Parts: sequence; C-alpha cells; structure tokens
Amino acid sequence: MLRVLLILLIAAQMSGCVSVVAVGAAGTAAVSASDRRTVGTQIDDKTTEARVNAAINDIPNLDENAAISVHVYNGQVLLTGQANQQTLIDAASQAASQVAHVDKVHNQVRLGKPIPATATMNDIWLGTKIRTLMTANEDVPLLKLDLIVEDSEVFIMGRLTKQEARAAVEIARNVQGVVKVVRVMELLD
Repeated sequence: MLRVLLILLIAAQMSGCVSVVAVGAAGTAAVSASDRRTVGTQIDDKTTEARVNAAINDIPNLDENAAISVHVYNGQVLLTGQANQQTLIDAASQAASQVAHVDKVHNQVRLGKPIPATATMNDIWLGTKIRTLMTANEDVPLLKLDLIVEDSEVFIMGRLTKQEARAAVEIARNVQGVVKVVRVMELLD
C-alpha cells in the first residue's frame, strides 16, 4: 500500500499521459497482487462476468422489463437488480448457470420495477460510507472483497476468514440506511 501511495505522489509531480498510465497500471497491479484469487482466476472471473452478461442480455423482453447486474468472484455469480416478472428472474438465473466456469449462482434479483436514479445515487453514497469505514478497520481487508450495494441492500463477496467476514458484515449492517447485508463469500480456515 505504501508503494501505491509513493507512486501516486511521484505521479502527481509528473505531467502528461504517461504518468496517468503508470499510476493506472500500478493501481491495477496493487489490487491484483492483494487479491486472494490468482491472477488467472481474476481473469476467468472477468471473462465469465462478460459471458453471463451476454447470456442474460439475450433473454427476450429483458431490456424493457428488468435491470440486472452481474458480479463474479471466484466462479460464484451474484445477480442483483429488479425484474417485473418472475419468469425473467428465473430465466436470468438459468442463463447464468449455463455459462462455463460458473460454480454457483446467487440470484438476488428482486421482483419489481427497476429502481429510480435517486435510489441508485443513495446506493453509491452507502457504498462510499461502508468502504470508508472498512478502510479504517484493520480487521477488514477491503482489497480482498467486492462490495455491491443495490436498493440499500449490501452484498459482500470474497474469500475471507471468519473474523474478516464478521467485521465486514458488522460494519455494513451498522451503516444508517442499509436495510440488509447478504454474505456471498467463501470462508477460509
């Protein structure tokens, strides 16, 4: 982490596009290096996420009747969002489960109309508050988890120890405005 800060400080004193590219690459390398997944698994997860998105986007009438987001961590797929028909929710889950490298699908799509922009802005605000609190807590390895906020529900994905998971959930559930915390994680011994 100290190296990343040092790189950012040096980059701030340099000018031009080269420094921005260097900082971006260094930041990506720092995040990849601190992740508990191998680099190969991280790449597989990004590829799987794109394939699941494509499979879900092929569902007829989905665009007009649903807003579904896809998140993949270590082969586990988390579907969030809303759909106004249960058949679309089921079809999304089915489409995701048929994609290669998907070990499990966690379908958390809610029945209802897609949330308005104001709710999305609130989700961004909640996510920022939670990440800030997690950053300040040494028991939570923020770079080793994915935090998703959808309609005031918080989803925590990652490979965490029991202590890390408890700390992350405790922080998230105590942020004002959070209505539910869902653990979508693998617990390490």
